[in-house]
Amino acid sequence: MCVESTGPIAMTQNKFQTCLLSLVWLATFVFVTSGGELVARTQAVAEKQAAGEAKQATKESAVQEEVDKKEKSDDSDDILDLIREQSAEKDGEPKIPKGVDVYMGRRVAKTMHYLGAEWLIRNTRERQERCSLMLANLGLKPGMTVCDMGCGNGFYSLPIAKMLGNHGLVVGVDVQPEMLGFLRERAEKEGIDNIVPILGSYHHPRLPPGTIDLVLMVDVYHEFSHPEQMLAAIRKSLKPDGLVVLVEYREEDPKVPIKPLHKMSKAQVNKELAANGFKLAKEFDNLPWQHMMFFGIDGEKDLEEKAMEEKETGSAKESESQPDSNNNK
Repeated sequence: MCVESTGPIAMTQNKFQTCLLSLVWLATFVFVTSGGELVARTQAVAEKQAAGEAKQATKESAVQEEVDKKEKSDDSDDILDLIREQSAEKDGEPKIPKGVDVYMGRRVAKTMHYLGAEWLIRNTRERQERCSLMLANLGLKPGMTVCDMGCGNGFYSLPIAKMLGNHGLVVGVDVQPEMLGFLRERAEKEGIDNIVPILGSYHHPRLPPGTIDLVLMVDVYHEFSHPEQMLAAIRKSLKPDGLVVLVEYREEDPKVPIKPLHKMSKAQVNKELAANGFKLAKEFDNLPWQHMMFFGIDGEKDLEEKAMEEKETGSAKESESQPDSNNNK
């Protein structure tokens, strides 16, 4: 026999069941909605990441398009092709020869590490070195091809590129790929597209011969571990009327707050450049801390080298033409 519950007890049971059912529905709702939020957040993060990657890809594609456009648009095509060919790695390339610690009585400084690149663009540099005054006296003209040797993060490459205009070209050479990365970032940020970065080596800047109007070396030459090889390659890269400009901290001035190892005297600069086929063309002496010296190709040195080559060639031919005495016996 089944007896149906009635009265207050039955009502309490019904309320309890209703309350329990409500809690179950509430828990289900919270779980579903929180899970939905989690899914939504995960999707949002994924979409954001995908958008970032797409943006970066678009950015890189745009930069490449601009480079391609530049390479095809003006008179720099031939130079760019030569640079690309010269800077390409070649199979069987000889190993870097041993560098020097001392050159012509001067101790060679170590190359500045890329981790110190921020120092190159410090806010006080203009006041200390009058960089704008140096640039104003370089003799730059629109359309020139200028090499910023040891360009670093482009402190000078960028303003020079602007001064040369759309038909001019800056070739930025550095031995540290990280420095060239900084250069590219800064050039891209400022919308400058007439700079070609080249990863050189310690004994060769990988510049094409006879293409450069001016090679600028600011506080760089004294760090060359292979000065003779570098100067020979630089000399070969110049046009007949091309110039090399050395800007070095003055060793003669003890008030210049730079370590002695990173200074050079005029006499030392002249001695080293003259020994490697350059002659002093002019100087600018109004910078606060640095020498600014212009060197052209020494034509007499060229004639001497040519005469020496002809003499060696003549001696070799004469030796070949002489009969072998052993065969005549």
